[in-house]
Amino acid sequence: MTSKFLSLNPFTENSISGPCVLPEYYGIYLDAGLPLSLVTLDQSCAQGWGRDQLPQPSGYSFLLYETEGKQLVWLEKASIDKRLEDLLPSNSNTLTDFWTALPQVEFGDKVTHAEDTSSGQQVLTPPRLEYNKYDIHYETPTAALLSIDAKNAKYIDTLIPPFWKSKLVPVNPSATGPLLVAPKTQAFLRNTLRDLNFDPVVASIVGNISLPQIKNDAHFLTGEDSNSGIISRHSFTTGALKTAEWLLERVEGTGAKCRLMPFLEGFAPNVICRYDAIKKTNATVIVSGHYDSRGSFGMTRAPGGDDDGSGTTGVLSIARTIGRRGVKFHSNVELCFFAGEEQGLLGSKAYALELSSQQVNVTMMIQADMTAYRVPGEPLQLGLPERIGTPEVTELVGKAASLYSPELTIGLSSACCSDHQSFWELGYPSTQVFERAGPIADPMYHNSGDLTDREGYSFEQLYAIAKVQFASLLHVAGFEH
Repeated sequence: MTSKFLSLNPFTENSISGPCVLPEYYGIYLDAGLPLSLVTLDQSCAQGWGRDQLPQPSGYSFLLYETEGKQLVWLEKASIDKRLEDLLPSNSNTLTDFWTALPQVEFGDKVTHAEDTSSGQQVLTPPRLEYNKYDIHYETPTAALLSIDAKNAKYIDTLIPPFWKSKLVPVNPSATGPLLVAPKTQAFLRNTLRDLNFDPVVASIVGNISLPQIKNDAHFLTGEDSNSGIISRHSFTTGALKTAEWLLERVEGTGAKCRLMPFLEGFAPNVICRYDAIKKTNATVIVSGHYDSRGSFGMTRAPGGDDDGSGTTGVLSIARTIGRRGVKFHSNVELCFFAGEEQGLLGSKAYALELSSQQVNVTMMIQADMTAYRVPGEPLQLGLPERIGTPEVTELVGKAASLYSPELTIGLSSACCSDHQSFWELGYPSTQVFERAGPIADPMYHNSGDLTDREGYSFEQLYAIAKVQFASLLHVAGFEH
């Protein structure tokens, strides 16, 4: 039986290095907004040291973890507006019922898919009951770390409360913690930020994004278009596979070279689309969203209109405008649509690792995740990361917003984290665009009612944020048209 001695601590430089820390880093996880790092300790070394001799004695929690056939899963409560949380029954946003039900749930490779008679699409059905063993290694009111049979772990997101998120901890840890942005790239971004001013050509291009087309695309992704047939875009459904092919075909039609990137068995693939630079360069700018979705527990419907049909539609609108306006770039540009985000940023992690292994020079990455919901009575907004993100990129996006979408009120958001974290941890300058300066307020978050035809869903805000993402891309990549 294989075991490891794990350490979960507030993230600092000391928490991922030191005399007892092995070169096995599992990532950063949030508990009530506090970043925690998960690393492996040398068991004999750590047990031989007194707690007062460790780099952060008050922060260390030691976990003996049996690894054989097991998967670590991190659960965290999302940052939710209190007004929204107050509307919930007392136990519906805690893990109490989840822990009670989990021992009897069989939801691994025996989860079945039923045929929807109207569309022929396979959809997830509720799990059957059977004994299931798990261990809790860490728990607070806002987060938990458990280990469970590896074959079952990837379905955890279908069982947890709606305002909680799950992340599969990597089976293979990296040798280092989060990497710093390369000095040359950082200097490039700072110079770009310094010189960033209003450009009427950029304004003309981003203003050519089609709002009616955005609406049509969003309706197709959610299945509100009767010709769509998509019931769910959950990563394990045929609806997600159909979406991947649909996105690939549309973006290829704008002049990009696209490919499907499988990354884990059973998951829908990433869709990676590339516009090669007209100059010889290794520099690459990425804009992205995640196309997978999540619905209510026990429901087969997962339309994901806001999460993240909004970000996906925004990126697709950028592709359509690139093709329509004949834009050519001085840097390589990639439009990426990730799957596996709802299970812990899995698709983006795989792609970021691929780029890192190829030593690709990513000069900027902007992820769009949930850009369309606006609380009735609040202004149109743009939320930028409060914590995890590259300051230069976040500032650049904020400045682009003030220049090209001045209707947006800009502020910081505690909602964290989307696929930009996968790139940020590898030293790629990254940020996220979000719908609100503050916590999540969409009552249909992780809900089968996440459609576009409802109160608060704002295509105008989606459009304004897509313009910001596109303008940032144009300024950083350089272009001709």
